[in-house]
Amino acid sequence: APKETLLFNDTSRYNIAEGRPGASSAEIEEAARFARIHDFIAGLPDGYDTTVGERGLKLSGGEKQRVAIARVILKAPEILIFDEATSALDTQTEREIQEALDNLIQGRTTIAIAHRLSTLRRATRLLVPKQGRIVAGGQQYDLLQRAGPYATQPRATADLALRRAR
Repeated sequence: APKETLLFNDTSRYNIAEGRPGASSAEIEEAARFARIHDFIAGLPDGYDTTVGERGLKLSGGEKQRVAIARVILKAPEILIFDEATSALDTQTEREIQEALDNLIQGRTTIAIAHRLSTLRRATRLLVPKQGRIVAGGQQYDLLQRAGPYATQPRATADLALRRAR
């Protein structure tokens, strides 16, 4: 089944604030800036008070993902789990959001599931599953140097990256 970002038929402000109800407008806008969605929202007819439509129908896939990322940035949980968090984004936007996420994950345990190697580049440890079993593990550079499943077909398998809180 396709993954879909859960958005409510409410305003952009409300959808981001779901990360931390009671957050100030300044905090919501700061989270949106980190997620590279602020300029888009600010350009909408009613800005942050524009309704996104049922399940976010008025937004593209990448815009929905950035709203969801802003929500997570606002929440700032101790443990983060990303499942293809930047899959609907273009390369430049992914790079910008990855920089924001790099700041967010400092001091937090993070689990990221991704096919794109760029998403996993800073992971402390990668685990490579195949048919429900872990078939390889280690740092990305080491896995690429080995003649194993990660080096031979890195895009054909889902990779699980773990970053330990320091």
